[in-house]
Amino acid sequence: MASSQQFPRSRRPEPVLITEAEVSPAEQHAARKRRYAITMGIRAVFIILAATFYQVVWLMLIFAFLGTVLPWIAVLMANDRPPKKRTDMRGYTPRPDRQLESPATKVRVIDV
Repeated sequence: MASSQQFPRSRRPEPVLITEAEVSPAEQHAARKRRYAITMGIRAVFIILAATFYQVVWLMLIFAFLGTVLPWIAVLMANDRPPKKRTDMRGYTPRPDRQLESPATKVRVIDV
């Protein structure tokens, strides 16, 4: 008679990962929104720096350019999903006793 009391199981405080599921769409969306907000915050800093350094023209132009380009980069980053995991396809390998023998190949002889 087998019972669960014969083989005591070790109690683990953390759950065991049994799947390699992707992050949920809600968590992906939250991460993308966070990344967008951070990028737009950096853009705001660049615009403020461009206004601050208006007397140094080359520095002002660099900050203004970065403040202009960052919204486009932020949108691209926000719309990008994480890459899908590469999974190796496991092919079917039949048992040796269940394999069919390969048929004999016919050889055609052509006289020239």
